[in-house]
Amino acid sequence: MKTTEELYKERLNRFRKTLALEKTDRTPVILMNDAFAARHMGLKLADICGKDCIEASNKVIVDSLKDLGDVDGTNSAYCVGPVFPLTFMSRVKLPGRELEDDMLWQIDEAEMMKPEDYDTIINKGWSSFMPGYLKDRLGVNVPEIKKALAYAPQAIKNVKDAGFIVYSPAVAITVNEYLSGGRSMAKFMMDLFRMPDKVEAVLEVIQAEVVEGIKKQIKDNKPDVFFLSPARGASEFYSPKLWERFVWKYIKETADAIIDEGVVCDIHIDGNWERDLNYFKDFPKGKIVFETDGMTDIYKIKEVLGSTACIKGDVPAAKLVLSTPDEVYDYASKLVKDMGDGFILSSGCSIPPNAKVENVKAMISAATGK
Repeated sequence: MKTTEELYKERLNRFRKTLALEKTDRTPVILMNDAFAARHMGLKLADICGKDCIEASNKVIVDSLKDLGDVDGTNSAYCVGPVFPLTFMSRVKLPGRELEDDMLWQIDEAEMMKPEDYDTIINKGWSSFMPGYLKDRLGVNVPEIKKALAYAPQAIKNVKDAGFIVYSPAVAITVNEYLSGGRSMAKFMMDLFRMPDKVEAVLEVIQAEVVEGIKKQIKDNKPDVFFLSPARGASEFYSPKLWERFVWKYIKETADAIIDEGVVCDIHIDGNWERDLNYFKDFPKGKIVFETDGMTDIYKIKEVLGSTACIKGDVPAAKLVLSTPDEVYDYASKLVKDMGDGFILSSGCSIPPNAKVENVKAMISAATGK
């Protein structure tokens, strides 16, 4: 029987070869499993969203991975819901606080950032504006969240010590997300027509600071993969002209900065991006992961980018909840066969908390044969 250290080295080697589009012994399986892990381990979501959210959620993620069997790793070592305010600039409703104990966390879509804030950001900088905004507008207890996050390095170590990979210990969002979250998506879209030059000026200020922060994260964490999320950047939401100027420009600049630091950039693709798949050909071979949530046809992704980019996905959330284990196994097995080298099997975005455990195990079996 292999030790956890031997398993970790084996999984890491398989993972790194897959990122480089090289042939491996089998397809790796990486799970986005924070909310699911809580339910899987018999807890309510409120149990992993309190003051000790990082430590509590890390324990259930590790326990869940051990129970599920021969998976290669997890996207994150801890639950992301309680730290969402620090990234999306929105109020977040949490289970056990604004929501019932076992409801999934929710972004509260509202106009919290005002048009006049654009001038403040331009004149004073993003890092000067953000702390007061989080505290006074959103009511976020930043010291409490930072205290919880102090456990993050230990959380990552705990996953590794159990023999599993932490897929992306370093994370950022593209800068348009800050404004679409703070302004609300509807108001942000209106701003793109009413004051496009000012919006661009704000994005440039934020971008400069974000890229510096990314370089620091890479230095501190030394990740194989950096997780970049343009969550509201789907090309189906924008005209090509607006998408190029206010979304793609910053995806490309940020991903290039990550790649320049010697790290593979995982671009987390929410929504349908089929219109603009060719843009991703601009990246060097083996330097990005196209992580789809199931809305972009994975076979079109393979057709356009299969020779240059690693692909991650894409068993749909609905299938993990509603289908039978045989149906999940057949779907996932077909993906493994058709995608070939350079493919990481995963759910389409996060595994939903109400996914059937037997369905998740069926997905894993499609890759491991166990």
